[in-house]
Amino acid sequence: MIIDEKKIEDILKQSKNISLEKIDKILDKASKGKGLSLEETSILLNVEDEKNISKIYNIAKKIKEDIYGKRIVLFAPLYLTNKCINNCLYCGFRMDNKELTRKTLSVGEIIDEAKALELSGQKRLLLVAGEDHVSAPLDYIIESIDAIYKNSDMRRVNINAAPMDKEDFVKLKEAEIGTYQCFQETYHKKTYEYNHPTGPKSDYDYRLSVMDRAMEAGIDDLGMGVLYGLYDYKFDTIALLMHAEYLEKKYNCGPHTISLPRLRPAPGAKMEEIQYPITDSEFKKLVAIIRLAVPYTGIILSTRESRKLRDELLDLGVSQLSANSSTSPGGYKENKKHNSDQFYTSDERTLDQVVKSISDTGYIPSFCTACYRVGRTGEDFMKLVKAGKMKSICRSNALLTLKEHTLDYASDETKKSTQKIIDDLSENVEDEKLQDELNERLKKMENGERDLYF
Repeated sequence: MIIDEKKIEDILKQSKNISLEKIDKILDKASKGKGLSLEETSILLNVEDEKNISKIYNIAKKIKEDIYGKRIVLFAPLYLTNKCINNCLYCGFRMDNKELTRKTLSVGEIIDEAKALELSGQKRLLLVAGEDHVSAPLDYIIESIDAIYKNSDMRRVNINAAPMDKEDFVKLKEAEIGTYQCFQETYHKKTYEYNHPTGPKSDYDYRLSVMDRAMEAGIDDLGMGVLYGLYDYKFDTIALLMHAEYLEKKYNCGPHTISLPRLRPAPGAKMEEIQYPITDSEFKKLVAIIRLAVPYTGIILSTRESRKLRDELLDLGVSQLSANSSTSPGGYKENKKHNSDQFYTSDERTLDQVVKSISDTGYIPSFCTACYRVGRTGEDFMKLVKAGKMKSICRSNALLTLKEHTLDYASDETKKSTQKIIDDLSENVEDEKLQDELNERLKKMENGERDLYF
């Protein structure tokens, strides 16, 4: 059994009214960066006093920087089609939404979208498609990946696509994808079935077992997540981490990333009111606790959240951000809003503005794709991270990609911020040999070389 609902309920019930002494012990354990049990995580989710919440925040920031340094990875979603045969109540793409303008991009249009993103400086894409095996079969997705690699300077394409059989995952692996993403939405089965009344997605168990099929097909970089607002956030968080524990135990490798989307209004969605809203304060605490619970996992935040909150969450464990996102097929080349979006976004800043904002806070905007390209994935990646060997590599690669971005894409105002970060942080690499090589490669970039990485 992957998810044991009764066990989750029992854990949540037993984690209330815990002594301050026990909470202190859990926080002391968390500060060592070795992760937390489900029971310990549940106790922290119930912490309400400001003093301990502040401790949680401080530990989350320290752990993230100890493991990955100050880099924040940036990417953009690219929607292939908004046609879908599911009827998810909360989604603008649902089959019964007659208000939505439906569109499936041709391969040529996909290339145009990738090039439009490339012009802004993006190097990492997340391909997203509604579930429609006629409009967007696997062969179409694979053809799209191949076309992007051959016709743009996109260096890694990740995929957010519907669950598939093992044989199809083998084909997807051969297409050289980065991470495969699939969110359970909610792990509470009754709530899941209510919100997914018809279509292939209504099969809770088939979706739940998708990570097993991907792993067995050789895809070892997996992205998981839940859609906060569909059910009680504490239940879904413990269930998500239970799923991660299951993968770690069975395959020696948990999720590469965990995404934390909150339910947002969507054009034509049937759901009129969020049943389980989560406040900004609860969400901030949640992000920090997930960083404590699974310290080596990347935490992704989308443009669903406001600019202010996204900036605040950089200090609480977030390590990847989408930027200047369109949730509509064709939205980048057209550069305008229309009624074909999956949901409404909140942070509307350009990529250049996001890069400047991150740099101004002392973090390194990163467009790095090195680990995928040299084979540091899955269990191999996690071994290096847990041994403390990725921080200097992550920082060095982040600085190299930021240097390239500064030279080729940044506005004059943004260049002042990014160059200051490069100057400040490029002289603090712990490994002397790596330090010398980093400086040499930064000079090579000044002389016109590109795409340098460790």
